[in-house]
Amino acid sequence: MTEPSHPQNSSRQAPRSFKYVLMLGALAALPALTTDMYLPSLPAVEADLHTTQAAAQLTLSGTLVGAGIGQLVIGPFSDRFGRRLPLLIGISLHVAISLLCSMTPNIETLTGLRVLQGFFNAAAAVVALAVIRDRFVGSAAARLLSRLMLVIGVAPLLAPTVGQAIAGAWNWRAVFYALALIGLVLVAVVVKFMPETLPEDRRSSGHPRHVARAYWTLLRDRHFMALAVIPGLGLALIMSYVVGSPFVFQNEYGLSPQQFALVFALNGAALVLSAQLNAALVRKFPPSRLLRAALLVQLGFALLLLLVVATGAGGAFGVVAGLWLVLSMQGMIPANASVLALHNYGHMAGTAAAVIGALQSGVAGLVSPLVGVLGGNSLSMVCVMIGSCALAVLVLALATPAYRKGGWPEHAGNDGGQRVGADG
Repeated sequence: MTEPSHPQNSSRQAPRSFKYVLMLGALAALPALTTDMYLPSLPAVEADLHTTQAAAQLTLSGTLVGAGIGQLVIGPFSDRFGRRLPLLIGISLHVAISLLCSMTPNIETLTGLRVLQGFFNAAAAVVALAVIRDRFVGSAAARLLSRLMLVIGVAPLLAPTVGQAIAGAWNWRAVFYALALIGLVLVAVVVKFMPETLPEDRRSSGHPRHVARAYWTLLRDRHFMALAVIPGLGLALIMSYVVGSPFVFQNEYGLSPQQFALVFALNGAALVLSAQLNAALVRKFPPSRLLRAALLVQLGFALLLLLVVATGAGGAFGVVAGLWLVLSMQGMIPANASVLALHNYGHMAGTAAAVIGALQSGVAGLVSPLVGVLGGNSLSMVCVMIGSCALAVLVLALATPAYRKGGWPEHAGNDGGQRVGADG
């Protein structure tokens, strides 16, 4: 295997200014904004387009599936042509498709357009992750990713409220005008402030054979694939909550759209706070230790949530509290898993980031519709969340030495650490 390329000392690799973090965070948050601003409109879409709850939820899942496919295409493209070009193309097409979504006549057209929207705005997520790997490695990358979660976390905190306000003032179609406007702002920001982080001498040839060989290398790396799928299972847990919660809280527990937006923001705060906790803890503990501990604690909280839902203890308040605990671990999982997965693949960071992103979107897009299929109630939502979390624990336990005697070296994934997944 090609030796990993290591960036320079992190203090000199890239500006860590607030503006730099804000820019990368805004880019990485675009897919989340595309989902979360639209989320409160699901019941309105169901009524306006004369469709079913499951079909309305499919417009969310379709976005994730499109993003999964898009990242597999855009990742190698960014390794060949640099980070800026695919970013500008992807966001520009996001703008155009958002405008088309606002004019859709039926649910089938909307679902198809949302798949395309996910495909093209995947450029924002994959390039943001590749840029971090271009300049950082190990715990430094984990800290930056955790800081980005503060920016990304604004999406679940504010986006549903903003989306509800827009839809309430006009209608659900106006949400897509807002998404188009956000895309235009991001294009302007990239043109003016986004530096090219991949010099020409580090770019791949872009030949299909070279791309296929790169993907084959990643697919054969059992430890990489295990670590790469864990963020996908984490997103599946989140999206199971996202697609189920509007119907659970508004239909099952009788919350108003405004109350639901407040609950969604409260749970979004759990993601932000845990990401910041991870940024502090990763200075003292290796990402591998934090990852394996967070997954086990999250599974315990998810089982507790199941007990609350099954018994009805605490009503809506009990469900909100249980969800908050489950989500409070999520900010400590994707960043650490992604850093460990990318550690040895700086020479093809875009391609490796694309696999991680594709698995995130693809796994979440395939798993989250199960909430609607199983009934769309609180019990089905929680069961799908538990299944996602339990599977993540199993993947880490069976495909890596994380829970074995000796396990990973304590420095695995830290700056200058050994090959990720090497047995101690």
